[in-house]
Amino acid sequence: MRARGRVIKSGEAEGKALVSKEPISFYGGVDPKTGVVTEKKHPLKGKSVAGKVLVFPNGKGSTVGSYIIYRLKKNRKAPVAIVNEESEPIVATGAIISDIPMIDHVHISKIKNGDLVKIKGEVIAWKSSH
Repeated sequence: MRARGRVIKSGEAEGKALVSKEPISFYGGVDPKTGVVTEKKHPLKGKSVAGKVLVFPNGKGSTVGSYIIYRLKKNRKAPVAIVNEESEPIVATGAIISDIPMIDHVHISKIKNGDLVKIKGEVIAWKSSH
């Protein structure tokens, strides 16, 4: 499947999708040393964002979340790309300063965990891994 989104941070990336229907807080919700989601009761708790195309509706939480994304990148534990339904400033800033391709205005409900996702500019394509 293919779709077009709005480019937040241009670039190209490819990887397996890690999908959440819930917003993500990077500050206090993702360990910057390991890339593992630590937020209590979050559907991705215990899963690593490292090397994945991280797909979620939007971010939430403190502005420090931008710096957490940057620390993930420096520690080589960041997602290879971020896809949102609606971007917000915390995640957008984190993606931009960390050079992580990011798009939004994508209906994420059709993308499933483990799907192979490719992003090139405003185009996102994915193929089911099931």
